[in-house]
Amino acid sequence: MQNLEWWKRAVIYEVYPRSFQDSDGDGIGDLKGILSRLDYLVALGVDAIWISPIYPSPMADFGYDISDYCAIDRLFGAMDDFDRLLAEVHRRGLRLILDFVPNHTSDQHPWFLESRSSRETVKRDWYIWRDEPNNWTSNFGGSAWEFDATTGQYYYHSFLKQQPDLNWRNRGVIDAMFDVLRFWLQKGVDGFRVDVMWLMIKDDQFRDNPPNPGFRLGSPSNHRFLSVYNSDRPEVHAIVNEMRSVVDEFLDRVLIGEIYLPIPQLMSYYGQDLKGANLPFNFHLLQCPWSAPVVAQVISEYSLALPEGAWPNWVLGNHDQPRIASRVGKDQARVAAMLLLSLPGTITLYYGEEIGMINASIPPEQVQDPAEKNEPGIGQGRDPERTPMRWDQHVGAGFTTGVPWLPLGEDLNETNVAFEIHDGKSILQLYRRFVALRKAHPTLVSGKLHQIQVDGNVLRFRRSGAEEIEVILNMSREQIAVPTTRATVLAGTHMDCEGRVISELSTLRGAEGVLLLLD
Repeated sequence: MQNLEWWKRAVIYEVYPRSFQDSDGDGIGDLKGILSRLDYLVALGVDAIWISPIYPSPMADFGYDISDYCAIDRLFGAMDDFDRLLAEVHRRGLRLILDFVPNHTSDQHPWFLESRSSRETVKRDWYIWRDEPNNWTSNFGGSAWEFDATTGQYYYHSFLKQQPDLNWRNRGVIDAMFDVLRFWLQKGVDGFRVDVMWLMIKDDQFRDNPPNPGFRLGSPSNHRFLSVYNSDRPEVHAIVNEMRSVVDEFLDRVLIGEIYLPIPQLMSYYGQDLKGANLPFNFHLLQCPWSAPVVAQVISEYSLALPEGAWPNWVLGNHDQPRIASRVGKDQARVAAMLLLSLPGTITLYYGEEIGMINASIPPEQVQDPAEKNEPGIGQGRDPERTPMRWDQHVGAGFTTGVPWLPLGEDLNETNVAFEIHDGKSILQLYRRFVALRKAHPTLVSGKLHQIQVDGNVLRFRRSGAEEIEVILNMSREQIAVPTTRATVLAGTHMDCEGRVISELSTLRGAEGVLLLLD
């Protein structure tokens, strides 16, 4: 397995920096806080840390509205703090991946301030301006066009009006943004996760999007039309290919694309001759119903669709989606962990998954997310999955000595690192065990995935390489008898049967999964 590039054998851990660890008592996580928790991540066994945006920002969208791509926001620290963090990450044998947000800037970015100052300015065409709006809608609700009185035109924003979209058809934009990549790569970062990669190019004729026949009243307003002309345009692949070539100027780096698209379109982002994104993020397990037949179908369709030589990846949670333990329940969250960590390719974990964190209830007066504020009650808010990490059960949860920027949630006493680290059967210990198994058994990383079967709500599949491993997951709450061949239990979600030899027939308890090393 050592012959594989590091990112192919990696378990990547996403840190949402506002919520991971506060070092100065202001209630917001920061770079020094992340640094103080690196040894925890080493003990967890992950290989790389992906950090959501830490650049200077007015924080209209909590860092995804960037006013300077080559600096650190004072909220998170200084460039010296970043340099020290990067050095300490590398000293521990870990890798560091940054968010790259190329689709839009802050409306306070110097480029936009110049662009909106006059129709004649050099940077006017760095953004998307029109005399009249079309029917394109913002992902955060309402029209995606904002009238600017200074020059009497509308500018386009895929998200908030404070986040004007860059015009990636302009060569000056391309060159400037690629210089941003080189700035961080020269510092030594190990790669980038590219925000909303599939939105970067828009239709050059600005055609109206067609109505969505499936739209229902009460749905988010951005679902009213099908995003045919303002997303996934064919010209985007040339940009991704060129972005990849910039990353490839540096040794041993990775390019990951955020792409919410059906499987056939997702696969196109690997690029011709695999010169697109190394890893177009696979969100399909994150979005599908939790049942054995559906999950089996997703795994099969994704695996069969992979271009020859393309490397798979899997994820169950991130900063934009409900936490897995809230989606499937705490018992099935253990089954989900086994599923995730027994699939082939690169794995990404979202902070807090490993301790079973659930979505927190956010009182209306404490809502922070602009997606929820723009259309309250629609359910687009992402605050519930962004609440602070629970390090212990005390006031502030070990996250802060101040007032946390979001509520900590209701299940603090037992869902925290300090409690679970002393519980041999906790979900934290389960994650540690499964991550370690991937390192000890390369078959789990790069072995063949085959014999995907469903029996009721039991999912089973095999991984074949230097050894033969079978994964059996009971995705129901009922006890079920399953036929097996002679095997040794490598691990179980209940953490009480490791090393047991079984043959012919085995009984799985409700929400139980086992990894079997076949004789």
